[in-house]
Amino acid sequence: MTIEDRKVVTFHYSLRNSDGEEIESSRKGDPVTYLHGYRNIVPGLEKAMAGRDIGDAFEVTVEPVEAYGERNPNNVQRIPAKHFPNARKLKAGQFVELQTKAGPIQAVIVKVGRFNVDVDANHPLAGQALTFDVEIKDLRDATQEEIDHGHVHGPGGVNH
Repeated sequence: MTIEDRKVVTFHYSLRNSDGEEIESSRKGDPVTYLHGYRNIVPGLEKAMAGRDIGDAFEVTVEPVEAYGERNPNNVQRIPAKHFPNARKLKAGQFVELQTKAGPIQAVIVKVGRFNVDVDANHPLAGQALTFDVEIKDLRDATQEEIDHGHVHGPGGVNH
């Protein structure tokens, strides 16, 4: 059996940024489980998983366009401090949730001034090529319920 749409894949990974620094790893904990073909992981990684099998180990570098996208300068904005309940307590690097017309989004505080707060709503890994070191641990057919819901249920997935 190989990885293709409607398969549940379990894998371990380590992730390095474009500077070669390891920024994330599943290897000291539980592996990741996802439903292949349903956009549940970075698109470039999902493409690299296709056709693989249990026991396969590989490394792939995913360019920004197939990872978290390019940085968008329009996602860095200055917002009047009066729109934040405790603006004086905010610190650079802090994550906040902003309410927009399109719904809530996450942003990082860039700078806190007396009257304004600068925020960056780009994903923290936007604009970076990411290198994944992957080992496929398990593979199975998805249940009809998982296919209908578009994600894995049970261990490593969602429990409804």
